[in-house]
Amino acid sequence: MASKIFKLSATLKGHEDDVRAVLFPSQDLIISSSRDCSVRLWSRDGPNNTFTQSVNSAGSGFINSLAWIPPNLEHPKGLVISGGHETIIEAREPLGLLKQEADYLMLGHSHNVCALDAYGGIVVSGSWDCKARVWSRRNWETIHILEGHKGSVWAVLALDDHLILTGSADKSIRMWRDGKLWKVLDKHTDCVRGLCRLPYGGFASCGNDATIRIWSNDGFQLQELHGHTSFIYSIAALSNGEIVSSGEDRTVRVWKDGKCIQTMTHPAISVWAVAVCQESGDIVSGASDRIARVFSRDPKRWADEATLREFDEAVASSSIPKNQVGDINKEKLPGPEGLEIPGSKDGQVKMIRNGDIVEAHVWSALTSSWTSVGTVVDAVGSSRKKEFEGKEYDYVFDVDIQEGAPPLQLPYNANQNPFEAATKFLERNKLSMGYLDTVANFIIKNTQGTTIGQQQSPTAPAIDPYGVENRYRLGEDLSAPKKQKFLPQKSYLQITQANLSLIRKKFFELNDEFLNQGNKDICLNPDELEIVANLIQDLEAKKGLAAMSKSTLAAMPTLTRVINNWGPNERLPALDLLRLAAAASPIPTTYQPTQDPSATIIDILEQARVFDKSQPNNVMLGTRVFVNIFETSKAREFAEKHYHKISQLVHTAADGTTNKNLRVAVATLALNYAVLFTSKNDVELARSLFPYLINTLKSENDSETLFRAMVAAGTLVYMGGDVKTTAVRTHLIRRAIDLAVGRVKEARIADIGAEISALL
Repeated sequence: MASKIFKLSATLKGHEDDVRAVLFPSQDLIISSSRDCSVRLWSRDGPNNTFTQSVNSAGSGFINSLAWIPPNLEHPKGLVISGGHETIIEAREPLGLLKQEADYLMLGHSHNVCALDAYGGIVVSGSWDCKARVWSRRNWETIHILEGHKGSVWAVLALDDHLILTGSADKSIRMWRDGKLWKVLDKHTDCVRGLCRLPYGGFASCGNDATIRIWSNDGFQLQELHGHTSFIYSIAALSNGEIVSSGEDRTVRVWKDGKCIQTMTHPAISVWAVAVCQESGDIVSGASDRIARVFSRDPKRWADEATLREFDEAVASSSIPKNQVGDINKEKLPGPEGLEIPGSKDGQVKMIRNGDIVEAHVWSALTSSWTSVGTVVDAVGSSRKKEFEGKEYDYVFDVDIQEGAPPLQLPYNANQNPFEAATKFLERNKLSMGYLDTVANFIIKNTQGTTIGQQQSPTAPAIDPYGVENRYRLGEDLSAPKKQKFLPQKSYLQITQANLSLIRKKFFELNDEFLNQGNKDICLNPDELEIVANLIQDLEAKKGLAAMSKSTLAAMPTLTRVINNWGPNERLPALDLLRLAAAASPIPTTYQPTQDPSATIIDILEQARVFDKSQPNNVMLGTRVFVNIFETSKAREFAEKHYHKISQLVHTAADGTTNKNLRVAVATLALNYAVLFTSKNDVELARSLFPYLINTLKSENDSETLFRAMVAAGTLVYMGGDVKTTAVRTHLIRRAIDLAVGRVKEARIADIGAEISALL
């Protein structure tokens, strides 16, 4: 029989940085993402309370947000949606690294993706670019861009396929119906950080004002819950209507009928995320100490006594910065006898004096007892506190933004996450999030010498500026933080993300439709279908060059027949297979059709009107074919020989397009040619790339397209000599870089811009 009390069930260790998001889709599967740039799967080991971990994806930027699409016919294991600092949203089956490529990509945001939700046929995302986007699961393209917030969109929620909620750093919740603003809810007094659906209708929100608010579906506030003592970052609802929340006060709290009924303190500064399992009623949390923890009411799933005791001792031995609990007059505090007086509500904190030590204890209403949650220590420089807007801080920095204007004040407490403090400073002063890394690193550099969190040790570990456990640590000089070098680019990029099972299914379905409609003249016969199936099978198996060349050569007549005879929409699977085959073998560049041995793949695609400007998806896939032909020396010879024809075909068809996937493909093609011409030291061909690249630097708003174009331009400039002179004098590349960096506020854009400028 289930207990009323949640107790620790499992401790999931493996992440190397803060656990920022968690999902609990079934009692046997937990998903977590982290500032260590990974998404991890935790699979329960049979009936035990242990889990086996695997990495589902890994990138080069923080992964801050997750959403889950339940299993369906197309994806029987479900899909994990993830987003973060790289701005790209990925959809992947939970298969671990057995699957290298994402099933789907969603491109559109220009800054960190910090919120995700999935419902029915849509995915909703929120970003530091102050926008939310609604994506269709039919084609994974944007349906609506929700604009209007004055700050980062920290929370998103779909109440149904038509009604979307967004919560922002501008303190408001906005309700959108079919992409149009319907209502603005302004009850929160600070940033809105979380939203969740409630099982009996309505929704709940939480925020930096330390409140939880309950709302009806039409936006009427029904309740306001108080109990947390700092920012509330995450909120979820159990199937019985109870609410679970987590925040900067180190706690996960459970709420019933408007009251906090249990408080679970963690041995960490921040509990970033919480999720619930609707099957079991268990809870999972993700915290700044790099650990995800599972809590259960079922005694069968409780951890053993030794593990429970270890967890309690870790909490009790934690150090709590004094500024987290307010002003304390040690002389007026009660001694241990003060714990004989019962608390008035769950989660109430009481300070007692135990000799020269101040201890913090939390009241549990369920057990009617006080629990030690740590020792209170002086905050950094408590004797030299500084005041800002009526509150005391360890530091208040003056930040000069504009010459001649008074400096802005940046308050900071040593127990804060530097990136959270920087974010709040930028939002309060309505400054671009492009300055986030700069401001955060300024804080880290100017507060070195401070260690907050666990008991201090004589030697400090390596630097960790992003908030793991101690928030930041000594050990490395941040005055000149190391930056990734992008130039010169020496390897060729491919675009090979694909769902081959979906391509196979669509290919065969379309052929059956033609057959049922009586269009036998354009249908494929069984032998041709088998050839296509063999190609897909080899692509899935990632066969070697010899095997791929054989299956590609066999499939080329069939693929070209489909591309020539099927309609623009129906031939997309064939074009998709062709661009994947081009990445795996040089055969598409050497293929000679029987009816016209002089025709190249360029001629075939052109004559089939693949590069018809009115069909952007055809143009995009056709361009990707050319992007992928740089893998072998023989194919590169083809690319170089036909450069002018390929370039004219692609740029004419893509000119003025709003299709972002196409724009990314065009920029990738230019980047591959830049690598090729640099390796050949071909000055004339290298200079011919500049008109497109400079125009892109001046006008492109999509960060991925812009970034690839800047890497291409920088790679060319790296050649020096006449190529560099042309860039500077003829194409005014310095001005183009300034425009790009000023327009798209993203750290990597600023970094590559600085790297190119240093070469000029």
